[in-house]
Amino acid sequence: MRRAGSLFRRYLLFHFLILITLPLLAILLFLGVFPSAGEPDALYEFRSMTVLVGLILTVFFSISWQFFYRLRQRLIRLQEAMAVPSDGNPLPRPMSVRTAREDEIGQLEASFNRMVLQLEDSRRRELEEEALRRRLIANLSHDLRTPLTVIRGHASRLRKETLSPQGRESLESVDRTITHVGELMDDLLAYTLLTSGKYPYRPVPTDIVRLARAAIASWYPAFEQSGFRIEVDLHEWATFTWDVDPQWMTRVLDNLFQNVLRHAETGRYIGIAVNAELERLTIEDRGPGMDEPSADRGAGIGLAIATYMLKEMKLQAHFASDENGTRVTIGPIEKLNGI
Repeated sequence: MRRAGSLFRRYLLFHFLILITLPLLAILLFLGVFPSAGEPDALYEFRSMTVLVGLILTVFFSISWQFFYRLRQRLIRLQEAMAVPSDGNPLPRPMSVRTAREDEIGQLEASFNRMVLQLEDSRRRELEEEALRRRLIANLSHDLRTPLTVIRGHASRLRKETLSPQGRESLESVDRTITHVGELMDDLLAYTLLTSGKYPYRPVPTDIVRLARAAIASWYPAFEQSGFRIEVDLHEWATFTWDVDPQWMTRVLDNLFQNVLRHAETGRYIGIAVNAELERLTIEDRGPGMDEPSADRGAGIGLAIATYMLKEMKLQAHFASDENGTRVTIGPIEKLNGI
């Protein structure tokens, strides 16, 4: 294999020769032919030597300027190639490399091209795996509905039979488990659609107080049945609007209410309030906190869906949790930075 040439080695060799030549010329100039008033030949030789030194310095500075100019142009070209293109492609494109240039910058350009090709191949395989995973999740969510429907049908039939108290309690537990699994499948499918960009998003100016009131009203029977104390601080005269998708925002509140009902049942409390001045919506419970273990705790896909939807709607949820409960504050991203 042919050894690559060194750009900087050639440059340093040239400077070394110049640094050796100039002192020798200076010695000849000032010692060997130093002019006097009565020696015209020596004066002529002095002037010739001075011109020669000037030419050598001019050539030296010209070559140095040319070297650094070309070096800067090649580095700028490499910098532009490393920048992410503006056409939406997250990876830079490979740059054309002149095979005749095998110096340090040429090697850097070739290494950059190899890195880009490896990143493109890795991204292609990642996209293929992601598409396969999404199809698998969608198919599983669809295929599991049939056996769950069959199980629910058998459970409904068993309710008509004479059962012991323990049997009826077990039947209720089966029904709750089926409902929970169905909700998890819905969340899993919704998250898959969200991350693939197939979940319809239609933002419109939305009255947040009215939407929050409708959401808590739909969950009121469930909280009341579980013995929750419900505090609502929603006033029509102190409202505000966000440009959001009402269905997305309702789904966010549903997931947060479901999380309170499932994991904060010990506190038996939920509060929902708005701050129209700061444009904030707050949901509060008095459960054991998000860090405490829960029998129904899973992968947290419901909160992941809520967080993803809020981010797409230019909103953010701030969680403050301890052993006395959890407070979730929702608002525009720029207005929650100070929390």
